Amino acid sequence: MPNGEYLRYVALGDSMTEGVGDGDDALGLRGWADRFAERLSAVSPGLRYANLAVRGRLAGQVRAGQLEPALALRPDIVTVVAGVNDILRPRFDAGEVAGHLEEMFAALSASGAHVVTLTFPDMGRIAPLARPLRPRVFDLNDRIRAAAARHGVTVADTARQPVATDPRLWTPDRLHACPLGHDRIAAAVAHAVRLPGADDAWALPLPPRASSTALGAAGAELRWVASFLGPWLGRRLRGRSSGDGRTAKRPELLPVGEAFRG
Repeated sequence: MPNGEYLRYVALGDSMTEGVGDGDDALGLRGWADRFAERLSAVSPGLRYANLAVRGRLAGQVRAGQLEPALALRPDIVTVVAGVNDILRPRFDAGEVAGHLEEMFAALSASGAHVVTLTFPDMGRIAPLARPLRPRVFDLNDRIRAAAARHGVTVADTARQPVATDPRLWTPDRLHACPLGHDRIAAAVAHAVRLPGADDAWALPLPPRASSTALGAAGAELRWVASFLGPWLGRRLRGRSSGDGRTAKRPELLPVGEAFRG
């Protein structure tokens, strides 16, 4: 990194890193990784950026399908974010998921890259029906922090900030960040890596909002079940994934403002 500049940024992960919730498939997805790349390029004008993330991928699938291509791109900064899809599956093994993440941390760190990761917010505060998953989230976050410490990985510890569970940072499906949420995540990562000009403003709470009635809250839960949880469960029962047939949106290192046209 001459003069402290980053030249090659590669993002690994699932739908969060792909950018689902920030744009659409017709016009294109932006997402926190794109937004972070824009912040990086403002201080490193020669930066090139690749995004290998694919929605629906489990942590083991991210390791199996994205680690080697990432290493081949020789990044000097790389983000690795995966595990939410594992948390949602009936059979969840926090040790196994963290093991896949740690293998990626180790390999990428050994290559000389600055590795960055995230912790996950409390799902039970975003979607009340997801409260039974809270111990899984807390366990995985603890393991991510420990694995990161062993390999010198930078952690944007968004889980510790109350604003991360504000529903206004999330899309109606409650699984994907909205544009404001993606922007906050990008700012959190920029602050974690001490990017010039970055600060902790991303963690500031949003303005107070009107509280909903018990009846309104119950109605919102029913609509969420019908619109999002039901279809998601249906795909699981059929053995399907939202990422079936999809490939990385940006598999090559390109200047940040240039879209991939493969």
